[in-house]
Amino acid sequence: MRLEWGEGKASRRKKGHHFRATGSPQATRPEHADVTKEVMTIREMCDAFNVTPRTLRFYEAKELLFPIREGQKRLFTKRDRARLILILRGKKFGFSLEEIRQLLNLYSEEDGGEAQMRNTLKAYHVKLAEMEAQKQALTELMTELEDEIGFVERRIEGLKRDG
Repeated sequence: MRLEWGEGKASRRKKGHHFRATGSPQATRPEHADVTKEVMTIREMCDAFNVTPRTLRFYEAKELLFPIREGQKRLFTKRDRARLILILRGKKFGFSLEEIRQLLNLYSEEDGGEAQMRNTLKAYHVKLAEMEAQKQALTELMTELEDEIGFVERRIEGLKRDG
């Protein structure tokens, strides 16, 4: 599997090992570890992507990642790393794991990932429209709250003058 859309940059939070993307999705890539290696251990993956071993095992259990198993040891391939980047990006944009799985499963070397990219683009447009609707609803709610704050402040001022 090739990574068609650029890679996600992970940056370490002060506490914990949670993924947090910074910058544009096009200009991002993991900052730790040698991501050109054929395989990476679970610890190297955690360091490179700022995720926990539990997160990687969870994605494996959900059949989103497919590391090579050598006894208890997990070795993650370049394909796994590309998939993890897309999983983390999808989560950042608010996609469910099932939506992410469906998009990941569309990849085909035969078409160079075109079907996957076209469907992802459609999903991105839908998600953006949902976010715009949420933004509009939140803006309206904030305006209503600001009006209520003004009303209560005026009532308090009225009580001070009258009392």
